[in-house]
Amino acid sequence: MRVGAFLLSAQFPGQSHGEVLERTVDATMAAERAGLEAVWLAEHHFVPYGVCPDAATLAALLLGRTRRIRIGTAVSVLSTTHPVSLGEQAALLHLTSGGRFTLGVGRGGPWIDLAVFGSGIAAYEEGFAERLDLLLRWLRDSRVRADGPQFSFPEVAVVPRASEPARRPGPELSDWLGLQHDRTTSRFPRQRTDLARGAAAGPAGPPVVVACTSPASVALAAERGLPMLLGMHSGDDDKRQMLAAYRAAWRAAGRGEERLVQVEREHVAAGVGQVADRGPAARATLLRAMPEWFEYGLGAHRTVDGRERKMRDPYAYTELLCDLHAVGTARQCADRLLATAERTGIRRFALLAEGSGDREATLHNIARLGAEVLPQLT
Repeated sequence: MRVGAFLLSAQFPGQSHGEVLERTVDATMAAERAGLEAVWLAEHHFVPYGVCPDAATLAALLLGRTRRIRIGTAVSVLSTTHPVSLGEQAALLHLTSGGRFTLGVGRGGPWIDLAVFGSGIAAYEEGFAERLDLLLRWLRDSRVRADGPQFSFPEVAVVPRASEPARRPGPELSDWLGLQHDRTTSRFPRQRTDLARGAAAGPAGPPVVVACTSPASVALAAERGLPMLLGMHSGDDDKRQMLAAYRAAWRAAGRGEERLVQVEREHVAAGVGQVADRGPAARATLLRAMPEWFEYGLGAHRTVDGRERKMRDPYAYTELLCDLHAVGTARQCADRLLATAERTGIRRFALLAEGSGDREATLHNIARLGAEVLPQLT
């Protein structure tokens, strides 16, 4: 099982944008120290729900600050981003990080972002498949042209090419200094990160995952042979249904069973992770902070065309997340993750670790996930 931290760069009431982003950077460093497998970064525009507008740019900074942990986007929104521009960024991060970057992409929402960036509502409602296919061609081929309704351009060279093998990290400082160390001992024994995982079975370049919240997006991911990123609102029953739909679409596309087994290991389930000495205390921490953040952050979303939108009750939604995910003592958190893995087969998790809204509490929570929860998942 592989457990990572999900960081939305959430702006809780009273916090500045700089404070929020500093917390995200510090939390990433804490996640590497704790032995987590990955950090997943969200992007949003114009709302305090999350103040990172470009997850790939923030990923570049964090890849430069870390040595081992994977950094992924959850997600980069294709409806407001040119696929070639995003593909160039992804190739750059893949090649310069030793293969530690994962590109998560999604359709986004019908937000005012579509008007600001000029892509329009059609990019959201009808254009995701074309955008995804252009992105995948850019990541896998050496030359690309486009003849679609959204993008049309003559053939151009792909530079840099993501399909080149990623360079491994350089020598350790101790090697340069002529010091001896035990090369057989892993510095991070809790979770092994194999940068070459899946390289022989799938296409070269950065791994790509697709955020799936509907039957259409599940089918799209399966037809393209890409793993899914499942949202925080999904319980185990919902996950099982989406996995069943994924397998059906995979087989209908004529894809092989061996590759299906490999790709299913890479599905990611987003959730919440909050550790405390007592279960009620972990729940209380989230119920004190998250409802106001949801109301303050999600309430700021504006639709591009004035369509009516309904918002969940913030307190009830927080309670639902506490019921569904790893919230409680370390033993309760581990049991929750193990139960989801047993019921669904999913073995990879991205846990929202900043639900307290407080920097020090977030760093402490991440440290406890690493020191107390991870050892119980073997």
